[in-house]
Amino acid sequence: MLDPIIVKNSEYIFLKTQQGGKKGALTVLEGEKDVPFSIKRVYYITKIEALTQVRGLHAHKKLDQVIFCMNGSFLLHLDDGIRKQDILMNSEAVGVRLGPELWHSMKDFSPDCIIMVVASDHYSEDDYIRDYGEFIKYLEFNH
Repeated sequence: MLDPIIVKNSEYIFLKTQQGGKKGALTVLEGEKDVPFSIKRVYYITKIEALTQVRGLHAHKKLDQVIFCMNGSFLLHLDDGIRKQDILMNSEAVGVRLGPELWHSMKDFSPDCIIMVVASDHYSEDDYIRDYGEFIKYLEFNH
């Protein structure tokens, strides 16, 4: 049983998996059906050499994403400026929505960790907030 997500602009995304026995399992992800947006970008994070590394440490102004742990595990930290939450990511069929205005980071990677992210738009550096203090100011100014 998963703990409920308590931060704003986030939710679990559950994908359907068909077990195929010795043939393996098939998990499908469709934009505007399994995720709440049209997918314009997909990216992977693999071969994390320093398992003590921290990735992410940013928020987006408008971008919507869903993050999945395709192999292994990692700890996802979410912060909406008021509430904070840590979620252990260790299932390829359960993702977490990283909506706009949500600070996030990843750490405690297993050696075999593979992360996949699907995004609602193409890369734009202007959409990033990379300083936590600026993130809090952005929230105060826009709400």
